[in-house]
Amino acid sequence: MRDKVKYWLEMSDYDIDTAAAMLETGRYLYVGFMCHQTIEKALKAYWSANLDEIPLKIHTLSRLAERTGLDKDFSEEDQDLIDILEPLNIEARYPSYKERLMKSLTHEYCINLLESTKRLQKWIKDRL
Repeated sequence: MRDKVKYWLEMSDYDIDTAAAMLETGRYLYVGFMCHQTIEKALKAYWSANLDEIPLKIHTLSRLAERTGLDKDFSEEDQDLIDILEPLNIEARYPSYKERLMKSLTHEYCINLLESTKRLQKWIKDRL
Protein backbone atom coordinates (compact mmCIF):
# COMPACT_ATOMS: atom_id res chain seq x y z
CA MET A 1 0.00 0.00 0.00
CA ARG A 2 1.34 3.39 -0.90
CA ASP A 3 2.73 5.44 1.96
CA LYS A 4 0.19 8.28 1.62
CA VAL A 5 -2.76 5.89 1.65
CA LYS A 6 -1.34 4.13 4.72
CA TYR A 7 -0.80 7.49 6.43
CA TRP A 8 -4.39 8.65 5.86
CA LEU A 9 -5.82 5.29 6.99
CA GLU A 10 -3.74 5.26 10.16
CA MET A 11 -4.88 8.79 10.96
CA SER A 12 -8.51 7.86 10.24
CA ASP A 13 -8.24 4.88 12.59
CA TYR A 14 -6.61 7.04 15.25
CA ASP A 15 -9.42 9.58 14.97
CA ILE A 16 -12.19 6.98 15.32
CA ASP A 17 -10.43 5.61 18.41
CA THR A 18 -10.23 9.17 19.75
CA ALA A 19 -13.94 9.68 19.08
CA ALA A 20 -14.67 6.53 21.11
CA ALA A 21 -12.46 7.79 23.95
CA MET A 22 -14.26 11.14 23.91
CA LEU A 23 -17.59 9.31 24.14
CA GLU A 24 -16.35 7.38 27.18
CA THR A 25 -15.41 10.61 28.95
CA GLY A 26 -18.56 12.51 27.98
CA ARG A 27 -16.81 15.00 25.71
CA TYR A 28 -19.58 14.91 23.13
CA LEU A 29 -18.51 17.99 21.19
CA TYR A 30 -15.28 16.21 20.34
CA VAL A 31 -17.04 12.97 19.44
CA GLY A 32 -18.65 14.87 16.56
CA PHE A 33 -15.43 16.63 15.62
CA MET A 34 -13.43 13.40 15.57
CA CYS A 35 -16.11 11.56 13.59
CA HIS A 36 -15.78 14.29 10.96
CA GLN A 37 -12.01 13.88 10.99
CA THR A 38 -12.34 10.11 10.62
CA ILE A 39 -14.35 10.39 7.42
CA GLU A 40 -12.25 13.25 6.06
CA LYS A 41 -9.09 11.16 6.36
CA ALA A 42 -10.74 8.02 4.98
CA LEU A 43 -11.79 10.05 1.94
CA LYS A 44 -8.26 11.40 1.57
CA ALA A 45 -6.92 7.82 1.72
CA TYR A 46 -9.28 6.85 -1.08
CA TRP A 47 -8.25 9.97 -3.03
CA SER A 48 -4.56 9.11 -2.60
CA ALA A 49 -5.17 5.56 -3.80
CA ASN A 50 -7.24 6.49 -6.85
CA LEU A 51 -6.29 9.94 -8.12
CA ASP A 52 -2.98 11.16 -9.48
CA GLU A 53 -2.99 14.30 -7.39
CA ILE A 54 -2.50 15.24 -3.77
CA PRO A 55 -5.80 15.55 -1.84
CA LEU A 56 -7.06 19.08 -1.53
CA LYS A 57 -6.33 20.74 1.80
CA ILE A 58 -10.00 21.16 2.55
CA HIS A 59 -12.34 19.85 5.22
CA THR A 60 -15.59 19.81 3.25
CA LEU A 61 -16.65 16.17 3.23
CA SER A 62 -19.16 16.55 0.41
CA ARG A 63 -16.53 18.13 -1.83
CA LEU A 64 -13.97 15.42 -1.03
CA ALA A 65 -16.55 12.71 -1.72
CA GLU A 66 -17.51 14.39 -4.99
CA ARG A 67 -13.90 14.74 -6.17
CA THR A 68 -13.21 11.06 -5.44
CA GLY A 69 -16.46 9.99 -7.12
CA LEU A 70 -17.55 8.07 -4.02
CA ASP A 71 -20.59 10.29 -3.62
CA LYS A 72 -22.19 8.56 -6.62
CA ASP A 73 -22.19 5.28 -4.66
CA PHE A 74 -23.35 6.69 -1.33
CA SER A 75 -26.59 5.38 0.06
CA GLU A 76 -29.11 7.88 1.35
CA GLU A 77 -27.89 7.02 4.86
CA ASP A 78 -24.27 7.76 3.84
CA GLN A 79 -25.26 11.12 2.36
CA ASP A 80 -27.26 11.98 5.47
CA LEU A 81 -24.22 11.21 7.62
CA ILE A 82 -22.01 13.44 5.47
CA ASP A 83 -24.57 16.23 5.89
CA ILE A 84 -24.53 15.74 9.68
CA LEU A 85 -20.74 15.52 10.00
CA GLU A 86 -19.77 18.30 7.63
CA PRO A 87 -20.52 21.28 9.90
CA LEU A 88 -19.07 19.58 13.00
CA ASN A 89 -15.54 20.43 11.87
CA ILE A 90 -16.20 24.17 11.85
CA GLU A 91 -18.92 24.52 14.45
CA ALA A 92 -16.90 22.74 17.12
CA ARG A 93 -14.21 25.42 16.80
CA TYR A 94 -16.23 28.59 17.35
CA PRO A 95 -17.79 29.71 20.64
CA SER A 96 -20.94 31.03 18.97
CA TYR A 97 -21.79 27.51 17.78
CA LYS A 98 -20.46 25.50 20.71
CA GLU A 99 -23.34 25.98 23.13
CA ARG A 100 -26.01 25.11 20.56
CA LEU A 101 -24.01 22.17 19.32
CA MET A 102 -23.34 20.83 22.81
CA LYS A 103 -27.08 20.73 23.50
CA SER A 104 -27.71 18.56 20.44
CA LEU A 105 -24.84 16.13 21.06
CA THR A 106 -26.32 13.85 23.71
CA HIS A 107 -24.82 10.55 24.81
CA GLU A 108 -27.33 8.51 22.80
CA TYR A 109 -26.90 10.73 19.73
CA CYS A 110 -23.11 10.36 19.91
CA ILE A 111 -23.35 6.58 20.24
CA ASN A 112 -25.32 6.50 16.99
CA LEU A 113 -23.01 9.02 15.34
CA LEU A 114 -19.96 6.95 16.24
CA GLU A 115 -21.50 3.72 14.96
CA SER A 116 -22.59 5.36 11.70
CA THR A 117 -19.12 6.83 11.25
CA LYS A 118 -17.50 3.43 11.80
CA ARG A 119 -19.82 1.93 9.19
CA LEU A 120 -19.03 4.60 6.58
CA GLN A 121 -15.31 4.45 7.34
CA LYS A 122 -15.36 0.68 6.75
CA TRP A 123 -17.35 1.15 3.55
CA ILE A 124 -14.69 3.57 2.21
CA LYS A 125 -11.81 1.30 3.31
CA ASP A 126 -13.43 -1.69 1.62
CA ARG A 127 -13.20 0.17 -1.71
CA LEU A 128 -9.43 0.63 -1.49
